[in-house]
Amino acid sequence: MPLPLLAFIIIPIAELLLLFEVADLIGGLATLGLVIVTAFVGINVLRIQGFSTLTRANQRMAGGELPGLEIVEGLLLAFAGALLLTPGLITDTIGFALLTPPVRRRLAGRMIRNGSRFFVGGMRGQGSTFSGGFTGFGAGPNRAGGDTIDGEIVDRDGDSPHDKLSGEDDGKQP
Repeated sequence: MPLPLLAFIIIPIAELLLLFEVADLIGGLATLGLVIVTAFVGINVLRIQGFSTLTRANQRMAGGELPGLEIVEGLLLAFAGALLLTPGLITDTIGFALLTPPVRRRLAGRMIRNGSRFFVGGMRGQGSTFSGGFTGFGAGPNRAGGDTIDGEIVDRDGDSPHDKLSGEDDGKQP
């Protein structure tokens, strides 16, 4: 069974079991209140952390740098927000962990390192059509095997290219 499908089955069941256990300990209304309070607190912390990450990204762009870490942190913050809005204590715990800057930065750094290895390695061994790696942009080898001639086109009959493209007929035969 695929891992995402398994997660969508196991996590809700685990959340329900934990909520029932907590409800037995502190009561049903207190458990419901706990879930609602964690959602509100989480969203407020998410808003503050999101503005902080956006400010750091703007500072890096102003300095001429790419805000790669900040972009990944922003994605992790969005994921944390989704987890905090999902009712349950397990998802709230994971969401709050992603809201703490040290955990989020460490995870974002790891994701960037793994992602760069994936893309720089050219996705080899994944059954991809890109198994040869990426060569970059610019002039490459001529695949037709012929010579490449660089030059300019000069229109000697005086017709403008615009007239020819717009379909206007000047009465001349081609």
